[in-house]
Amino acid sequence: MRIRGASEADAAAVGAIYGHHVLSSLGTFEEVPPSDEDMAGRIAAVLKLGLPYLVAEDENGRVLGFAYASAFRPRAAYRYTAEESVYVHPDLVGQGIGKALVAEVIRVCEAMGLRQLVAVIGDSGNAASLGLHRSLGFAEIGTGRAFGHKHGRWVDIVQMQRALGPGADTDPDVEGLKL
Repeated sequence: MRIRGASEADAAAVGAIYGHHVLSSLGTFEEVPPSDEDMAGRIAAVLKLGLPYLVAEDENGRVLGFAYASAFRPRAAYRYTAEESVYVHPDLVGQGIGKALVAEVIRVCEAMGLRQLVAVIGDSGNAASLGLHRSLGFAEIGTGRAFGHKHGRWVDIVQMQRALGPGADTDPDVEGLKL
């Protein structure tokens, strides 16, 4: 497996993985899979901010999963915090692909000078995602009860957080982050 930066050319492969999760899981609250064009625009928007959008691929170039960091909120005071998301091909969950992707997102965000990374996990019963994030140092910071309604039921979200680098121990020394 190789992890590399994504490009708009990966939109169809990324969209196929994400589309499966949209239609069959509670990990995302979207209910209609985005088009390849929409996925290309999403990838481009993350890359325009200078944030990581990564894919894992096998030796044949098949995309196995993807992860990215996005701006947490648009206000300037949040510029040292990003939100991370990860999705893996449904036949490959539990094989370490997601963990490798999120670990690389963490590494890139730390190198950028970001100080906090958050994850919003759809479905408080999503043991795989909760366990993956815990294994990489994320801690649960809260559960939002019945934040969404999908597949005929109310769905919780679990918010998790991980400090990057020195976290809040020191003032940031990177000027000009424009998330």
